[in-house]
Amino acid sequence: MASYSQYRSRVGTVRPSHLMFTSGVGALVDLPNFSVLVKGLDDWRYEKLGDKHVVITEPRLLAAVQTVLSKTVKELKPAPWLPGADQDPNGEAARTGTPVAPFPSWMRCTACNLLARIDSGVFGFENDKPNKPHEARFFHECGRGRKKNLVVGARFVVACGAGHLDDFPYLEFVHHGGTCPTVEKPHLLMEDYGGNLGANVRISCQRCPADRNIREVMGRRGQEHLPGCRGRHPHLGTFAGCARSLHVLVVGASNQWFAQTLSALAVPQSGASELDAKVEQFWGNLQHVAGPNTLPFLRSMPPLSYEFEKWQDDELLAAIERHRTGLAAGEADSEPEGYPDLRTPEWQVFSGTKLPEPSDEFTAYRHPDGVPNLLKDFYSDVIQVERVREVRAMIGFTRLDAPDPDDPNLVTRAPLSRSKPTWVPASEVRGEGIFLRVPEDLLADWERTVEDSAAMKLHYEAYGRFREYRYSARTGQPFNEDTRYLGWPGARYYALHTLSHLMIRTIALECGYNSASLAERVYAGDEDDPRGGILIYTAVPDAEGTLGGLVSLAEPDELVRLTRRALTEARRCSSDPLCAERLPRDPEDFLHGAACHACLFVSETTCERGNRFLDRRFVVPIDPSEPALFPEVP
Repeated sequence: MASYSQYRSRVGTVRPSHLMFTSGVGALVDLPNFSVLVKGLDDWRYEKLGDKHVVITEPRLLAAVQTVLSKTVKELKPAPWLPGADQDPNGEAARTGTPVAPFPSWMRCTACNLLARIDSGVFGFENDKPNKPHEARFFHECGRGRKKNLVVGARFVVACGAGHLDDFPYLEFVHHGGTCPTVEKPHLLMEDYGGNLGANVRISCQRCPADRNIREVMGRRGQEHLPGCRGRHPHLGTFAGCARSLHVLVVGASNQWFAQTLSALAVPQSGASELDAKVEQFWGNLQHVAGPNTLPFLRSMPPLSYEFEKWQDDELLAAIERHRTGLAAGEADSEPEGYPDLRTPEWQVFSGTKLPEPSDEFTAYRHPDGVPNLLKDFYSDVIQVERVREVRAMIGFTRLDAPDPDDPNLVTRAPLSRSKPTWVPASEVRGEGIFLRVPEDLLADWERTVEDSAAMKLHYEAYGRFREYRYSARTGQPFNEDTRYLGWPGARYYALHTLSHLMIRTIALECGYNSASLAERVYAGDEDDPRGGILIYTAVPDAEGTLGGLVSLAEPDELVRLTRRALTEARRCSSDPLCAERLPRDPEDFLHGAACHACLFVSETTCERGNRFLDRRFVVPIDPSEPALFPEVP
């Protein structure tokens, strides 16, 4: 490529986490002047990165991805990136990144309302400012107003529940399924009249009298006017047969793309030493070690050249053999259906009597004085997690309906590549956290008391309706009455999840992080699997998440004050009495009770269940007829 080119490949920037949760593979990214579609993994290139090519290591997560997708997945990789794009806009860094393509392919001139495809040749493209790639744009020299009038993407696309996405069939639509009698591919006009009764957009052909309003295909009745799905995956460039019905979406609609991800905390095995944790982390490099003769060569290569400096060869060889023996013993274990269990190893570490040795990946400790006396009836254990690393991997995406973590087969997952992938996109964040464990006897007694309460029965019935309604016409699956309550989290989860949100909202006011920078992990079991704890941790993709502001709030005096404030403020809400009296009743299917944006809801990136399964009445006494987990404040 020449040192200077009027047509530049770089059109914008996004954060790594944006490519995982907001607009990843197969999703639309809204740029200032047009939108682009992130292409599949087959088009991602890492050759130019050379020795700067980074692979994210997390064995437990990689094994989970292999279980869900395929054993062909060997690596977790971040998005391709090189530093220096701002310093040298003509350098290699400016040409290295995630590949995208303009989508939708139909564009409209903002001056003359001409509607045509990008490949029709009537629109131009400019991206000639090295330091301003975000100003890249399509233009039309139509003779109206400015010489180069802005061209934007057409407003509508179509999608189906199988994850297919396609351009809206404007030509077929305006000609009622036929073709123009004058020319094969005529130009169209798109005129938007606005209004408050939904879409009011007229499409007309410039070569014949054909004229039609887009509102004819909106809603359920409009589906009969749409053609069949072509089975198009534009991020892969493939077409396949599909029997699903199409739905019209506005570009930028929130249901056009849902990420399907797995995440794991990089915690060592319960009772494992720092060396064992390191061996597990770098097992991909160490699995081929057959004896002491192989170690000198491996120790000369990064990252092993500096990761195992503290240990002698015999110690390292012993740790390798222990890990190999453990893997061989576990190969016979059958994997359960659904998502792999990534939470049990984390719970074993947090609930263990002895915490792992401090390391660069995970450092946690208990205060020497233990749980403060005023909180012994509230928490049985408090752990300050000074250092933690979370790794997230994207395994696919869905359209129209979000994936269900308790029912992976409910919504069809769209693939990330044309064949079985050998790697998947991943990101890692480093932060800090607080782990709070609720006494098991307190949870068990409360759970038995509330199990037959009127409020819990209403929540249970609402969950059944929620499950039934999710098996909508878009999923293409009949509802199985036998699985109506599959994935019901139970009363214990309601209490722990509500407590987590109360603490997050209170902590966010004092720790220096906004609530969107925090995340939660709820460890809820039952009498057979007595888990009862919450982890609140920072989940921001930069160094800001390790400043110590969160950990410091787990000091005894601070924790007493925060818990007292959280439980006291939970007793009333500015939306009471509407909030306090709310319960899901037939035919309602919302999955929260006394909870709203004023008292419990947090951002979608913070809550692990989308602000569902929340109710203040189960934690504090706002309803005299319902037993509360904490009837008093400390």
